[in-house]
Amino acid sequence: MKTKLFVITPPFTQLNTPYPATAYIKGFLNTKNIESVQADLGIDVILELFSKKGLYDLFQVSSFRFEVDENEISDNSKRIFALQDEYIKTIDSVIQFLQGKNPTLALKICQEDFLPEASRFAQLEELDWAFGSMGTQDKAKHLATLYLEDISDFIVECVDENFGFSRYAERLGRSANSFDELYAELQKEPTYIDSILISLLKAKIETVKPTLFLISVPFPGNLYSAFRSAQWVKQNHPEIKISMGGGFPNTELRSLSDKRVFEFFDFITLDDGEVPIEELIFNLENPNSNSYKRTFLLENEEVVYKNNSLKHDYKQSQVGTPDYSDLPLDKYISVIEIVNPMHRMWSDGRWNKLTMAHGCYWGKCTFCDISLDYIKVYEPVAASLLCDRIEELIEKTGQNGFHFVDEAAPPALMRALALEILKRKLAVTWWTNIRFEKSFSKDLCLLLKASGCIAVSGGLEVASDRLLKLIDKGVTVEQVAKVTRNFTEAGIMVHAYLMYGYPTQTIQETVDSLEMVRQLFEAGVLQSGFWHQFALTAHSPVGLYPEQFGVTKKTEAIGTFANNDIEYTDATGINHDKFSFGLKKSLFNFMHGICFDYELQDWFDFKIPRTKIHPDFIFNALEEQNDFNTKPNAKVVWLGGKPSAETFTKSKKGRSWEMMSLTFHDKKESFDIQTSKEEGEWLVSILSKIAVSGSKNYTFQEVKNDFETELEDFELFWYSKPVNTLREFGLLVL
Repeated sequence: MKTKLFVITPPFTQLNTPYPATAYIKGFLNTKNIESVQADLGIDVILELFSKKGLYDLFQVSSFRFEVDENEISDNSKRIFALQDEYIKTIDSVIQFLQGKNPTLALKICQEDFLPEASRFAQLEELDWAFGSMGTQDKAKHLATLYLEDISDFIVECVDENFGFSRYAERLGRSANSFDELYAELQKEPTYIDSILISLLKAKIETVKPTLFLISVPFPGNLYSAFRSAQWVKQNHPEIKISMGGGFPNTELRSLSDKRVFEFFDFITLDDGEVPIEELIFNLENPNSNSYKRTFLLENEEVVYKNNSLKHDYKQSQVGTPDYSDLPLDKYISVIEIVNPMHRMWSDGRWNKLTMAHGCYWGKCTFCDISLDYIKVYEPVAASLLCDRIEELIEKTGQNGFHFVDEAAPPALMRALALEILKRKLAVTWWTNIRFEKSFSKDLCLLLKASGCIAVSGGLEVASDRLLKLIDKGVTVEQVAKVTRNFTEAGIMVHAYLMYGYPTQTIQETVDSLEMVRQLFEAGVLQSGFWHQFALTAHSPVGLYPEQFGVTKKTEAIGTFANNDIEYTDATGINHDKFSFGLKKSLFNFMHGICFDYELQDWFDFKIPRTKIHPDFIFNALEEQNDFNTKPNAKVVWLGGKPSAETFTKSKKGRSWEMMSLTFHDKKESFDIQTSKEEGEWLVSILSKIAVSGSKNYTFQEVKNDFETELEDFELFWYSKPVNTLREFGLLVL
């Protein structure tokens, strides 16, 4: 019997764009001519819930709570319940607005007498200034987001405490060493949200009629819904085989031994899903086969892990282009929850997700899961193939925004991709995650900007050189400052991941780290950031060799369900939790360009030591100017157009000689340079050769050799005023 696959992402991940795992799998299955249908049940449930009918039913369900224990209900929920007609009246038009289908509603929303308001709107006065420079659409989007969050607060209090827009019952998936709590929850009657999920799933299963049901679980906040979905299918369609894959099992379920899990799932696969899924299909179509790739299953009432397949994992060039068909791309909703510029990009706008390289080219950071394949196995994709996939996705989705979801995009590949995008004259917008490598020169950043790069995020982690060395980050704070300067000056937004509480980190280092961050924002070279507390994971070097980092695990016992986050004690004995509020509050203000003159002590309600960082440390680091990159093998590229040339004669003290004036036009202005006639003619010739649209890339040495076939003193010419002017307008050395 031919296998038909149904691939889903269970609730909830993102509201604004599909999580890409199912699209990656469908793209691969297309290359094998295997029939599949995909669905994002997260967006489906949200749209069902946040609709006229959905809210009417919601308020009906919640009315029971008001009858039984009204005294226990907050004033905020009572207000929302009292205004239920206003919510039911406005919800459909607000959702359409957030889907980009009803832009004129922004004017009405901004008048602030259209939407019913509850407690989330109390923060508006504080945020008014943050939207001062933003347009009507953005402000309306933020107000509409607050409106949805008010309804969400009501759902959590009165209907389902586990609800959340980008996660559901997340606490059941976090550090769930035992399956007991989740299993007990699954024995209860389905919640109101579960009932919506199940009704949608039922309709899809009856339409698709799959033989194999694949559930991708990227995060703890998808786990409960995944089990609920599997439970319903097992109870109602026992003939359908069910498999789980994705980020959560890849990191958390590698030592799974609780056989109750297989009351819900037939298989759980780890790491890259292509070959494991292909082998599952082969096994279903050939029942006598017993070939599996990285798969848990139940045999003789025992959990077994099978990895006996002889097939090798596919190269990135063989896995196909992600396929977003079946997903309701025009129905995703863009929200603006918070003013953090990078987090806004996560929640606002539709992004096609692609990967430049599988794994991480650095692969050394000691807090990272570098022992697992998704980090460890590094394999880049050729720039030309990436551009083919970009063009295919633009054609299929109608969207030209791309989020490259790399662990860390390699600078050389970013350069090659940017050149290819420019050569093909593609108009795209893209952003990605990087390491703050010194190879991100000013010129490379300008090239990336020209190709459509609008933002990068990277790990500064702990802004302390001792700890960066211990992390094996391969960067220094000074280097990070220079790289962020290069991106910022090119017009690319920079977001920094910041960490506190790393093993052996002292209070002094936390304070000094905050001072470094303050100076980076004050210098204007960082625009966005986020502090997160160090978490010890089982597959990182700190988790594998804790004694080398002054860490003691609280238990060596391995749970029967999830094993990733590890409880530990740090030899310093410092309570890092207490720094959380002050670090985050200071950062919020720095991101808005204020409070740089505050003493660091002002952010904390307990005594901290004075910083030991020189007040001009970052300023001094940025004073060192970039040198021209004149390595012989550096690529020389001209981003501008063809100049118009005029010759004229110049005379001085009875001598006359021919000169050339070249006029260039860029998108904003026109400019002229003057050279001798011979140099001008050579310049016109070489600029056409090194133009970004050209078929060949020229090195600095080749440009020098070309000059010296007819002229002399190349260095004198290269550092002259005319060439310096061209360097400012798109003559790049990469």
